[in-house]
Order: sequence, then structure tokens, then C-alpha cells
Amino acid sequence: KSSETSPSVVFENIQGCSPKCLRMLLENISGLAVDDDFTVEVIPEINVAVVTFRKSIDTEEFVKKCSQNKRVKEFKMTARLLELTQSIKAENIPASVSSDYITVYFESARNGGGPVSDVQLFPEENSAIITFCDHKGNA
Repeated sequence: KSSETSPSVVFENIQGCSPKCLRMLLENISGLAVDDDFTVEVIPEINVAVVTFRKSIDTEEFVKKCSQNKRVKEFKMTARLLELTQSIKAENIPASVSSDYITVYFESARNGGGPVSDVQLFPEENSAIITFCDHKGNA
């Protein structure tokens, strides 16, 4: 089994399930505790939640369990692995911030970063695309 499996799972069509209900459902399916073992980031604008496991679990097996779960089916939600990426978009960056500062910030292990290979600044939209040397630096 490859260790390159994403630690994150995307749940789509979550509008029928409140964030609190989703957290309880995920605890029931995984046997793990929210906050200690995994985090849930709800993105209501697109009816999606991203679950990131802090504890090492077989996320492919977890996705399979979710797709067979009666409650997940009742809510008409779908689960899939979040694809691994080497680039992220950072938003709301003040105009005065330099690409060197962004590079150092995202290379900080304390911020969950890793070696950065490229930073593209987009001052007109106060954002930047940060590309890491490998996908482990963007967790």
C-alpha cells in the first residue's frame, strides 16, 4: 500500500446534514474523536466538508465505509479522497507582504509547512500561489 494516500476526505452534498451531525456521524463511522484524531472544515458555499485525519488511518478504507453507511446514503452525501497537491492558494495577503516573507512563512515547520519551490504573487487580488517541493508541505 502506498504511503502517498491523502489524509483528507471530501464530503459533498452536505447541505442536509448539520456540521454537528456530520461530526458525530464521522466519529461513529471512524471510531475516532473529532479534534483529537481528525478535523472537519465545512465550506457551506459549495456544500462540502473536508475531513483531515491527524491519526494515521486507511483513508481509502474509510471512504469505502462511508459509501456503504446507511446514514451517509440517507443524507445523499458522497465521500472521496482529496487529491494530493503541491500548490495551494493563500488569500487575504496584505499588499506589503513580499514573496520572500511568504516563502519563509510556508517553510516553517511550526506552520505545517515544508520546502517551497515557487511563490507567485497576485497583488490585484491579494493572493498568492505557493508551490512546495513535495506535497507533504501543504498540510
